[in-house]
Amino acid sequence: MRKSYYAAHVYMIVGVISGLYYRELTKINDFEGETQLAVLHTHLLALGMLVFLIVLGLDKVFGLSGTKQFTYFFWFYNTGLTITCASMLYRGTQTVLGNEVPELFSLVGGIGHIVLTVGLILLFVLLGKKLKEPANAGPAQPTEPEQVRTAA
Repeated sequence: MRKSYYAAHVYMIVGVISGLYYRELTKINDFEGETQLAVLHTHLLALGMLVFLIVLGLDKVFGLSGTKQFTYFFWFYNTGLTITCASMLYRGTQTVLGNEVPELFSLVGGIGHIVLTVGLILLFVLLGKKLKEPANAGPAQPTEPEQVRTAA
């Protein structure tokens, strides 16, 4: 569970810093227009911080983190989000600076989204398995009602 907490925390910090970077870079360069830096902030906060806070809650309820499949989800999802956001950061920065962006970065961003999707599929498969498991009912319930003894 700690992995999800730390991931959410890191994405929150990086998301806030990316918003500051966007604001300051566009202000310094007197840039007014469309750039991917504008949505990098929300991608990091929504797909990073919020998703891992939700996963943290699901983990608390279903015990996801003790499985190998959770580890696969965790690394695929984080890798995909990192590739996607790094591509957005590069493309957005180059746009603000007035430089050409190679078409390769559309491919890189697409690959990031594909890896991210694989992570989400792994999460949903794991959740489906956990939902099918019988609930831990605690102590066994008696099959016959217990008789109440009265003192005579």
